[in-house]
Amino acid sequence: PTRELLFLTIFCNSVLSSLPLSQPKRRNIEMANTLERNAATHVWHDLHVGSDAPTLINAVVTIPQHSKVKYMLDKKSGLLKVDKVLMSASVYPHNFGFIPRTMKDDGEPVEILIMTQVSVVPMSIIRAKPIGIVRILDQGDKDDKVVAVCADDPEFKDYNDLSELPAHRLAEIRGFFQDYKKLEGRTVTVEEMEGTEGGVRAVKDGMDLYTTMVVRDLQG
Repeated sequence: PTRELLFLTIFCNSVLSSLPLSQPKRRNIEMANTLERNAATHVWHDLHVGSDAPTLINAVVTIPQHSKVKYMLDKKSGLLKVDKVLMSASVYPHNFGFIPRTMKDDGEPVEILIMTQVSVVPMSIIRAKPIGIVRILDQGDKDDKVVAVCADDPEFKDYNDLSELPAHRLAEIRGFFQDYKKLEGRTVTVEEMEGTEGGVRAVKDGMDLYTTMVVRDLQG
C-alpha cells in the first residue's frame, strides 16, 4: 500500500470517531475498514496510541530487557531490523520501544523505556504509564527517551513518578544511556531526568506532531 493510503485511513478514522453516528458516517467507516483490510499492518501507523493517552498508552516493544542487540523499526515495511550489536558491555536495563502514532522533530516515533520484571517479546503491545523522561544529547542532537512502567506488572504499576523509584534504578537508567555508545566514539550526555509531567508532555507533543504531519501529507 502507498504511504498516502495509510495516512488517509488513519486520518479518516481519527476524524470519524469524533462524529455522531449517521448513515454517511457508517458508509465512511465501512470504506476505511475495507482499506485497512487490504493494507499490510504497519504498527507505527495502524496501532492506536490508546484512548487514555497521554497518561496511559500503548507502546510497541522493539528491544527486550537485557538485550545486547539494538533492533529498530524499519519505517518503510513496519518490520523490525537489526541495527547493531552494542559494542559496550552494557545491555538494555528494561524493555525499550516506541509509541505508535507519535513523531519527534527528527521524523522518528517517540521512544520509550518500559520498566517490567521480565523481558517482553519484540513487537508486543504493552500498556505503559509514563512516569518521566530522560533528556539526552547524542552528538549534540536531542534524543530524549520517555520512561514508563508497565500498567499490568504488579511490581511496577503503582509507581507514578521517577522520583518514587529507588536511587539505584535511576542510576542504572542514567548510566546505560550515558555509556552504551561510548566505545563507538559518540558523545552522549544525559542532561537531566524529569518526572511525570515531562514524560506525559513529550507523549502529547509527539501525538500532536504526528497528526500535523499526517494532515500536511494529505494536503500534498
